[in-house]
Amino acid sequence: MSMVDWSRGQFALTAIVHWLFVPLTIGLSLIVGIMETIYYRTRQEKWKKLTKFWMTLFGINFACGVATGIILEFEFGTNWSNYSWFVGDIFGAPLAIEGILAFFMESTFIAVMFFGWKKVSPAFHLASTWLTALGVVLSALWILVANAWMQYPAGMEFDPSQMRNVMVSFTDVALSPVAVNKFFHTVLSGWVLGATFVIGVSCWFLLRKTNIEAAKMSIKIASWVGLAGIVLTMWTGDGSAVEVARCQPMKLAAMEALYNGEKGQSLVAFGILDPQKSLEDDSDGMLMSIDIPCGLSILANHDANSFVPGINDIMAGISVNADGDTVNTVSYADRILLGKQSHEALRQFSEAEKAGDTATMELARLKLKETFPYFGYGYFDEPSQAIPPVALTFYSFRVMVMGGGWLLLLFVVMLFVAYRREKAFEWKWLAWAGLISIPIVWIVSESGWVVAEMGRQPWVIQDLMPTRAAVSAVSSGSVQTTFWIFTVIFTVLLVTEISIMVHEIAKASKNDILK
Repeated sequence: MSMVDWSRGQFALTAIVHWLFVPLTIGLSLIVGIMETIYYRTRQEKWKKLTKFWMTLFGINFACGVATGIILEFEFGTNWSNYSWFVGDIFGAPLAIEGILAFFMESTFIAVMFFGWKKVSPAFHLASTWLTALGVVLSALWILVANAWMQYPAGMEFDPSQMRNVMVSFTDVALSPVAVNKFFHTVLSGWVLGATFVIGVSCWFLLRKTNIEAAKMSIKIASWVGLAGIVLTMWTGDGSAVEVARCQPMKLAAMEALYNGEKGQSLVAFGILDPQKSLEDDSDGMLMSIDIPCGLSILANHDANSFVPGINDIMAGISVNADGDTVNTVSYADRILLGKQSHEALRQFSEAEKAGDTATMELARLKLKETFPYFGYGYFDEPSQAIPPVALTFYSFRVMVMGGGWLLLLFVVMLFVAYRREKAFEWKWLAWAGLISIPIVWIVSESGWVVAEMGRQPWVIQDLMPTRAAVSAVSSGSVQTTFWIFTVIFTVLLVTEISIMVHEIAKASKNDILK
């Protein structure tokens, strides 16, 4: 494995572990806020005690999320220094805002949440709880703005004198359609995960026949949050699909393992890929599939008769513009040639700048500006190098969608039982369904990020910088060593967090939370 492989593996490891904590923090902060609001309005002590129980689990998870998040941000400088230089303040500004505003906001008010019950008024304590929840969301916002820019670089220009991109419009960076969709989709999916966790733990109480009232109260709140979250996640997911079709058509083609597109393109509801499929053969790449007629055309363009390009089409330069029209763009082979011309123009500019040759500098600058949209392709030798891992993207997308369907059914059933068939809470199969949904929701959540990140490979910045050009000039051995060190540290951290969580839940199952 190369330096690039080890760096990608280390970052993926850190990101996957970090994302085990983040969505639970988002979801639990909302549910805790709702429960404390009910306590504030009713002054019923049982709601205060229930709030404190879930707040404890929130605090354990929050601490672990902070630890992994700090490591993740440092890796940009240690393993991806070329990337960090190339993106300049475009990437640094959102991370700085996240650290200065959101993180300090969370850190300040979380202290009041845990230690201020008898030191501040109930109204101030409630405000602190909601401000902590708001800080969690704001923290996610700026991280997601930075990530969305990597998927859809906007609001920037390349400055050849600095050899880096500079921000020309903060609004375009922060409010790009990709950033807006990604923010809402991610935060709402956090609601789903937090709600599922609360339902699962409550179902454990039901199986143990303890804390029955607390479990039912929690399930009601969590099911409403989860239902709202899953419905809105599906809605924002639809918007994300449209943005992917517009800005990252190759990712969409990989998600569907679509090699040759057509009008009225069907959507693969379930399929098994042919592992022997290659770009050279004419097969559709499927061993078997169950398709939804016109499904992909509707998903991508909201038009059942629209054309959706496949991998071969995109490589040949056939795509769909922002108006939904099929157009001939630049083929991948030509993009590679233009990218190499862009590299050469940058080299000429640099040499002319050193020599003080302003005329040559200006000519090189104009050539660079003309070819810069294809700058990243200049690192490739052949078009196939710009294709993402199809199988991983395809299967991850289906795991996400099918798991989302299970969670929607879970919330609907739990709400029906809570309000219409309360005796059904005694059914063991129902409690087990809630309990096994805990690992399911995390698999769904992580699968969504696999689709988002692996589907845009080999790019670290879409069309501008591949991962091979983004790494630091360090040896693969040093990254390999830190990879295994992080593996051990993260394993210990996960085991510790799960042990503490289980201990708190087990302690609660031996007592009555509400007394």
